[in-house]
Amino acid sequence: MQIVHTDLDNTLIYSYKHEIGGPKTCVEIYQGREISFMTETSHRLLGQLCSKPGVLVVPTTTRTLEQYQRIDLGIGVPEYALVCNGGVLLHQGKEDPVWYQESLALIADAQSELQRAEQWMTEDVNRCFEVRNIRSLFLFTKSNEPEKSVAMLKAHLNLSLVEVFCNGIKVYVLPKKLNKGSAVRRFRKRVAAETVYAAGDSAFDVPMIQVADIGMAPKELLEQYELPQTGNFKEKTENKIQNEEKKIFSDQMLAYLLECLS
Repeated sequence: MQIVHTDLDNTLIYSYKHEIGGPKTCVEIYQGREISFMTETSHRLLGQLCSKPGVLVVPTTTRTLEQYQRIDLGIGVPEYALVCNGGVLLHQGKEDPVWYQESLALIADAQSELQRAEQWMTEDVNRCFEVRNIRSLFLFTKSNEPEKSVAMLKAHLNLSLVEVFCNGIKVYVLPKKLNKGSAVRRFRKRVAAETVYAAGDSAFDVPMIQVADIGMAPKELLEQYELPQTGNFKEKTENKIQNEEKKIFSDQMLAYLLECLS
């Protein structure tokens, strides 16, 4: 079994705020508005990839279950998906309760630190959104000064137990043991995967890119985290592959996967 773990936002699908040019297909509607799209090329290539025998495409996202369920990739309900940063596993669209309980057990040592973090986030003068505790797995809010919020949290929390970072104006506190890398390792054992591919664009995706047999990411992410990099998807160094500049990442990533898995 060949497994493809792909992040969603800015890896496979793009916000209406992100110019992807050319023909595109709406994949998410929220409150009556079209808010996320795929290029038509990616939409077609994804369908081809999902139809290949022995290939399992697993959406792997930090989105909550509710946010994930708004998306329609045009491939039906994926056999498996990982949401909540890998803390929740869906099988044919239904949550696996055992996986979730295993996730909670995995991060039991960080729960008190998450409680402390929630208090600090609530009192943050830069906060501009409610503090959300995502199913006791991680915390999320938004800040008018996200870097200042991150610095404040790092100064007050035990960073051996939790990680703190921002993605745009969004600020997150997550247990160190709850990341996409650990989820990919757990899932690999579950399905006895032969080869694991992983693609992503943000700090959330670095752990799964690191543990995958072949990881794919935009050049700027590889540079930021000092991961091995090369010129394009045709070449690789230590199986960490970057995209060609000025091209849509999803188009290149899917075309590369189809070539590898042909």
